[in-house]
Amino acid sequence: MRWPPSAPAASKVKAMRSVRLSTGREIVLDGDLLAILEGLYREVTLKHQLRVSFEDMLHEIQSLVDQMEETDRKRYLVESLFLNSVTYENEMFDAYMRRLTSAKKRGRGRSAGRSA
Repeated sequence: MRWPPSAPAASKVKAMRSVRLSTGREIVLDGDLLAILEGLYREVTLKHQLRVSFEDMLHEIQSLVDQMEETDRKRYLVESLFLNSVTYENEMFDAYMRRLTSAKKRGRGRSAGRSA
């Protein structure tokens, strides 16, 4: 391989896009939704000492989305929906397991067939 790479090969390398939070922190758009969530948490929630309002966070998220190209918006929407569906499934499973275990605990105090 020749060094430096020829112009056609170098042009195939696409620069990573990024977005900037209002604090100035830059987040690379590499498909990692958790990197964006962590950036929002550190730069918005923690910098406001956990006193961030719904409007503050919504404004920051809207600003990030406005900076994205359409392909990035689609990719992050899919990633967000996937992550939220997994979280939802886990919460539903946890609630189901709590119902099962609480039913067993309630049933232990009485003998079968007797009423209180």
